[in-house]
Amino acid sequence: MAKKATKKATKKAAPKKATKKVAKTTKKVVLKATKKATTAKTAAPKATAKKAATPAAKRKPNAAFMKALTPSKILAEIVGEKALPRTEAIKRIWDYIKRNALQNPLNRRNIKADSKLKDLFGGKGEVSMFELATIVGKHLS
Repeated sequence: MAKKATKKATKKAAPKKATKKVAKTTKKVVLKATKKATTAKTAAPKATAKKAATPAAKRKPNAAFMKALTPSKILAEIVGEKALPRTEAIKRIWDYIKRNALQNPLNRRNIKADSKLKDLFGGKGEVSMFELATIVGKHLS
């Protein structure tokens, strides 16, 4: 009878050992993960400290964007006849589009052309907003 009792006791003890092994391995994984996280956190402030040491310089706009260009006759009907930068021409076209509700209500990225814009768009009835800068660039010189 003593042998039977010891066999039962060893069978019950075996699962406890397995759980201890699992606990140890998960503990190692957690320790490695926290070690990586702490090294990543400490590395980031060092990089920002170098940037903070240099004096802050303001970003200068590109001179090519600010150059005043004369619009073609077709574009002048929408934005005016004065020479203006490319960025201002795009802004004025968008003002015209919004004022006249020319965006496609189903796909707001598309612009529906009225009589003035149809000439500007080269006869197309609808143009994507991504094509707008290319089209305007052709009408500025």
